[in-house]
Amino acid sequence: TVDSLASMFDSLGIRGGESVEVNRDMVEAAEQILKALTALQEEGQTLRAYIHSFVTTDSRDTLAQARASELSQRSVILVQLGVRLTAWIGSLDVEQLIARSSLAKEHAFLLRHEKKEAEHLMSPTEEELAAELEPSGGTAWNRLHGNITSQLLVSVETDAGLVDMPMSAVRNLAMHPDRETRRRGYEAELAAWERVAVPLAAAINSIKAETNVLSGRRHWASPLEGALFDNNIDAPTLDSMTTAARDSFPDFRRYLRAKARLLGVDALAWYDVFAPAGESERDWQYSEATAFIVQQFGAYSSKLSDFAARAFRENWVDAEPRSGKRDGAFCMKLRADESRILANFVSSYDGMSTLAHELGHGYHNLNLAQRPALLRTAPMTLAETASIFCQTLIKEAVLADTDSKEQIAILEASLQDQNQVVVDIMSRFLFEQRLLEQRTQRELSVEELNQLMLQTQRETYGDGLDQDLLHPYMWAVKGHYYSVYAPFYNYPYMFGLLFGLGLYARYQADPDQFRLGYDDLLSCTGMADAADLASRFGIDLRTRGFWDASFDIIRRDVDRFEALVDEFVDRGSTGAS
Repeated sequence: TVDSLASMFDSLGIRGGESVEVNRDMVEAAEQILKALTALQEEGQTLRAYIHSFVTTDSRDTLAQARASELSQRSVILVQLGVRLTAWIGSLDVEQLIARSSLAKEHAFLLRHEKKEAEHLMSPTEEELAAELEPSGGTAWNRLHGNITSQLLVSVETDAGLVDMPMSAVRNLAMHPDRETRRRGYEAELAAWERVAVPLAAAINSIKAETNVLSGRRHWASPLEGALFDNNIDAPTLDSMTTAARDSFPDFRRYLRAKARLLGVDALAWYDVFAPAGESERDWQYSEATAFIVQQFGAYSSKLSDFAARAFRENWVDAEPRSGKRDGAFCMKLRADESRILANFVSSYDGMSTLAHELGHGYHNLNLAQRPALLRTAPMTLAETASIFCQTLIKEAVLADTDSKEQIAILEASLQDQNQVVVDIMSRFLFEQRLLEQRTQRELSVEELNQLMLQTQRETYGDGLDQDLLHPYMWAVKGHYYSVYAPFYNYPYMFGLLFGLGLYARYQADPDQFRLGYDDLLSCTGMADAADLASRFGIDLRTRGFWDASFDIIRRDVDRFEALVDEFVDRGSTGAS
């Protein structure tokens, strides 16, 4: 339990201070702590996932909300102990410890990472105070955002009159084939966000202020510097990737303009971005989608296929959208090799693709399960590796056996997703970067937040979208903004997409050789930084070459999509409108 761990820390003198000699007693203390943390991590992971599964699927479950609050309070002690442990590791000669203990050697990357983090700790008193205030600070603001957005009912004008829908269902209208329905959903959504904008602006302003304060107190040059450390990459890697991303914007705008031609409009509005395009004759019902995923995963390996079949057979997936349930999709570890997936499944290729993506996260967890509990982690930069790979497996399988109309639909769905992960993510990255900078001076009003969001959307989407029909409230939509623990959630998704595409290209070049090392790579994401793992595949993340090659895969799909659209439109046909 947390209390017994605290007692152990006290008895062993686990706290920061002057340098400590790594003698036999210190080695035994380190091993005792590592074993206790391992046991607590395994138990705590299951408990957190169990409670979170209730809170995210029904925010009106008051018992689950109460238990989540209790767990948050108990976690304060764990955070404080973690700070003490980091400070203690900072006082040790970690290399001596690793040399003298096989258990420490197994956890070498973790210990070296903690040694570095110790350089960025506040005083013990300040760290304890920050941990005690967190449940009523950033965590409370985050919970407010989750509760408001999951319970928000939106009045949408339909042919049958006004209908109240949960926000998740309204946002799903963006994928409706009828443009008028999409427009009504978009306008109703913006009106709904406007109604709750004041408390959400208070939440995001408070969270970003807390992030700035803690970052400065911990001697990071900026919150971004701390985020890069947490995600195990460096500034040259980020700069190379984002520079390549900016150079790809004209290609994504080509895709968006081609989609506009397919839909028969002069320019895409924001509510057209997720519109179905092409003439897919398959709506991919849930049962059909799950069967296809299992079959196609089997083309890669029986291990991957068996995993997906087990997930569906044992009902690991909560698939349906409903009131009180969080929007979007995610996968979380439950225990050992088990995961649980939240989805808001829509009967479309996109719905199936998202499901395959989340199963990829579960497969990553499956491979991590062979490692000690403290090493079953992945920084956000590497957390998308398996999900992108699985998503790409499904895309290529569908494209390999379909006609040109279906190819248009599949390519469009893939490019739509990649546009979100590159162009839209970059707009959100720039928004967060500028918000944090401006928040050092004062709070931003709702209107200022809206204008900042629009500015970054225009900067990234350019003439790919109608500049007068964007989404000023995207800062309210995205729950990732509302976390003190993970600022700059956004760029790691881009990293994950491009890293996953690069690995898939290597799989295509030599499937057998790739299979020999892929599962091991997934199992090691908590044991090495991104550059070290990438080097196993001959990748240099700090140069443009790798990133440009990954974007070349996307550019080829844009070329193919444009050609198919031109041929389709020239024949006098149009897609969904």
